[in-house]
Amino acid sequence: MSADRDIDAWLAQRGITLPDSRSRARSTLEEAKIVNPKKARMSEQKLERAEAVLAERFFRVCSAPACQQAASTSGREPLMVDPRSHCESCGGSNNRRAGTDFVEACRRKGIRHVVIVGGSPAVREELESQLNGHIELRMVDGTERHTAEKARHNLEWADLILVWGATELHHKVSEHYTNVAPAVGRKVILVTRRGIAALLDAAMTHLKR
Repeated sequence: MSADRDIDAWLAQRGITLPDSRSRARSTLEEAKIVNPKKARMSEQKLERAEAVLAERFFRVCSAPACQQAASTSGREPLMVDPRSHCESCGGSNNRRAGTDFVEACRRKGIRHVVIVGGSPAVREELESQLNGHIELRMVDGTERHTAEKARHNLEWADLILVWGATELHHKVSEHYTNVAPAVGRKVILVTRRGIAALLDAAMTHLKR
């Protein structure tokens, strides 16, 4: 069994499949004296060092705008990957991609306080893990008793309110947020599609208006 590895195949396993990206990665490995410009294979013993050199030099990124932004502030050179499951920002997840894009859209619009009304416990937990630390977030359980006073405080506090009508959400809870004065209602978005990516995409569409 050969104790070396095909260089292009090894790069492809890391999402470095696009011709320009492959050329830049290979040039970097050649400059570091890890691979021979005249050879198509490299020693197994050099794989760990090759991985370290590429990780230090490049930020592997997909084409999503927010991921590109993350790459530009990483201090490393952006390197396009395909498939996007190798993206260091979103990992190919639509939910992670939407979360990253949403945080960036909120930053641009000065949105700091967001209330999300509805969603299952598991979905609320995922949203909190993605968004907390980037924006201040309040989650409202759509199946529990929710007083008008609590809703009023949330309406005053929030810059943006997402009412997730396609999820576990009782009418008595949602109406606290939908039956409001027009001046307040401008920051309330009713979303009727399921899924985290759909929720956040709807919010970003609203923010672009």
